[in-house]
Amino acid sequence: MLDTARSKNGVLIRLTDERWAHITEEHCELAGLRLEVVETVENPSRIMMGGKNELLAVREVSGGKHLVVVHPELQSDGFVITAFLTSKTKSLNRGTPIWPD
Repeated sequence: MLDTARSKNGVLIRLTDERWAHITEEHCELAGLRLEVVETVENPSRIMMGGKNELLAVREVSGGKHLVVVHPELQSDGFVITAFLTSKTKSLNRGTPIWPD
């Protein structure tokens, strides 16, 4: 199954089965949250620039936990690299904010 989402920049972002398997192997707590990952790309509360020119779409999911979806945006499309949950917002605040600006 292939899920897609439009980023805030209007770029189509793909989430493939291969990437989803990788994400859930590394972060088993995300196993039932595939739709939330797609939703975070489409409707983040904020977007930060990552260390390797990838974007970090961030959205609070519950009780101080934030879902972070890492994805590059190429000219015509992009893809989800990984996703994870964190409550360490200090580390997220170190990145360069992209949206809202």
